[in-house]
Amino acid sequence: MFLTLGFLCVMAFVAGLVDAAVGGGGLIQIPALFSALPQLAPATLFGTNKMASAMGTLSATRSYLRRVKIPWRLVLPAALTAFFLSIAGAATVSIIDKAVLRPLVLLMLIVMLIYTLWKKDLGKLHKPVAIGRREIALGALIGGAIGFYDGLFGPGTGSFLMFLFVRCFAFDFLHASASAKVVNLTTNVAALLFFIPSGNVLFQYALPMAACNIAGAIVGSHLAIKNGTGFIRILFLLLTVTLISKLGWDTLQAN
Repeated sequence: MFLTLGFLCVMAFVAGLVDAAVGGGGLIQIPALFSALPQLAPATLFGTNKMASAMGTLSATRSYLRRVKIPWRLVLPAALTAFFLSIAGAATVSIIDKAVLRPLVLLMLIVMLIYTLWKKDLGKLHKPVAIGRREIALGALIGGAIGFYDGLFGPGTGSFLMFLFVRCFAFDFLHASASAKVVNLTTNVAALLFFIPSGNVLFQYALPMAACNIAGAIVGSHLAIKNGTGFIRILFLLLTVTLISKLGWDTLQAN
């Protein structure tokens, strides 16, 4: 057990570091759990992952809040709709076949990558639009849609949030990452409201992993804040390419 726990803790640290900057920590932590504990039910592994990653997301959010100004008029409604629709998404899992979603998500990620590469100044300057009723409504719509997607499927949630905050509200990547963390935290909490009561969290693994995820998140958020928008943009592009590769491979394997 100690070797397994040590491996998972190392992976949790790396996942927390990456997730704090651009999201996508699940790409590291979930495969690690499936590799280390193949005998356990997927729901239990996902629940354990959520418990660990939620603590890291909370730590990263606190770090950003100290140093980055969050536009709360926009972010809070987005977080609220994300919370409730994440629960709705989780409840819909058994109805919608994920094999139908995978090619659509893959296409959206490819479009997002091409657009970001084409618009070389995208996310470099922070010149947010004035926040009025239209922007608040759009933020709530984005939060709800991404929250529902996170509860239903999940991969790329942080990337989609960051891209939409940059594209729709003219945030730079640093402020988009900080705002995305707040919304992501609420979807993680919503997921835990299902996983914990249903007994799908292995606390003997989740709590040590959470501590390592927090340590990684502290390092990741520090690097993101210190190195700024250009650094986050590069990580964002690398993460998006990784997501495209993974979903593309999964699609080929399914067919």
